[in-house]
Amino acid sequence: MQRIEFELDRDYVELNQLLKLTGLCDSGGQGKQIVASGAVYVDGQQELRKTCKIHAGQVVQLEDVEIRVIAV
Repeated sequence: MQRIEFELDRDYVELNQLLKLTGLCDSGGQGKQIVASGAVYVDGQQELRKTCKIHAGQVVQLEDVEIRVIAV
């Protein structure tokens, strides 16, 4: 499994934007499609809300990639 640490420099980042910022998709629109497909999990639970607020300390998983969101 590939692990990515994403440094969050604000209160939260929207889920679709997180996928874009970590390079897992090319645009926020593509990120929304990925989330809508049911392939994304947040803290072990399937997440279908495209603009779900992701905060420091949360873990996002897409297939074999795990993103750990950490505070700066």
